[in-house]
Amino acid sequence: MKKKLIDRLLRKDAVIGIVGLGYVGLPLVIRYAEVGYKVIGFDIDDRKIEKLNKYESYIEHISSESVSTSIKSGFEPTSDFSRISDADAIILCVPTPLNKYREPDLSYVIETTEKCSEYLRKGHVISLESTTYPGTTDEELLPRLSKSGLKVGEDFFLIYSPEREDPGNIDYTTQTIPKVCGGHTKSCLEVGIALYRSVIDRVVPVSSTRAAELTKLLENIHRAVNIGLVNEMKIVADKMGIDIHEVIDAAATKPFGFVAYKPGPGIGGHCIPIDPFYFTWKAREFGVHTRFIELAGEINNSMPSFVVKKVAQGLNEKKQTINGAKILILGIAYKKNVDDVRESPSIVLMEKLRNRGAIVSYSDPHVPIFPEMRSHEFDLKNTTISLDTLANFDCVVLATDHDGFDYEVIKNGSRLIIDTRGKYRSNESHIIKA
Repeated sequence: MKKKLIDRLLRKDAVIGIVGLGYVGLPLVIRYAEVGYKVIGFDIDDRKIEKLNKYESYIEHISSESVSTSIKSGFEPTSDFSRISDADAIILCVPTPLNKYREPDLSYVIETTEKCSEYLRKGHVISLESTTYPGTTDEELLPRLSKSGLKVGEDFFLIYSPEREDPGNIDYTTQTIPKVCGGHTKSCLEVGIALYRSVIDRVVPVSSTRAAELTKLLENIHRAVNIGLVNEMKIVADKMGIDIHEVIDAAATKPFGFVAYKPGPGIGGHCIPIDPFYFTWKAREFGVHTRFIELAGEINNSMPSFVVKKVAQGLNEKKQTINGAKILILGIAYKKNVDDVRESPSIVLMEKLRNRGAIVSYSDPHVPIFPEMRSHEFDLKNTTISLDTLANFDCVVLATDHDGFDYEVIKNGSRLIIDTRGKYRSNESHIIKA
């Protein structure tokens, strides 16, 4: 069974099924279709399926032309999960958020696995790409898939291969970002390598699914901790009257032993704000308190409140209060030049300001309408920036430094600017660094 499946994967005769057609799944679909595989894409959101069948993309950095080319090459978008039986490989790219107690929410992974188990057959390979804690593949997926009576490593194959997508990064693509892969058994790993080697330039095998799961967490915890460090240094530097961005630029001239991380209004995206909590939650099972990681999380989560204090300070100097002030948030995507608002600190900042009575608007050229979100609700549309529109606001908060903003117009047209990204280096009386 193993040899037959590997041969089909390498000949590109195998059908690839990808569950979850978001920022991770859709680029993977396009890559598999690009090299000649037949791909079935699954999603529970019928609006996505409808758009794809019209050759339309709903992700800014993925062109509708790419979608059209993929469909013409054999990509089939569907919400019919019975089609899983038609695929040879099933790649799970579903969300793994936190619940209201900041504990792992594996409901999407579990529900998808249950659906897959209904149609599991001999010769299937299942790959989980969603970020999660070490042990998820073994403890949650395997028991559910084994209910079929099929034996892992012989009848079907189970792997974990964490996604490493970086939306909007033109330097690294699905093809060029190395792919870590761990199998439940040695045979599973061999199948996993065959699954990815035709579409990814470099596959990095590790000894187990647990090692692969922890690899993903380490990558993002590393970023979260270092961002927490530089955010804490920003707060101290601010008290000392030192520009932290000048310090970072100077430190970055050292050719060894230093990596520049930038402070901001918090952290966002689908991984960095979430992954540390997956690890700390699992670590408690082993009696370990991850103090270092949790402290970084506390610092990063406190940054929107730090910005709100700076807003209050700036308005107070003008004999105004946040209550009743008209405040424009510049950038609600979690990072520059993308349309992705997942876990964006800008949204938290907007809520905190609204809760204190501010009349909040936003401007983001990448997000024309405030999207539907699980935990946040604003009935707003993008505000186009001009000298006239800026004159209507008491305060402008630069939260995400998109290249598309005209920073000279913003500087000249705003009464008060709270700069959380270090975009303005000159000392202007109406610019407060946060």
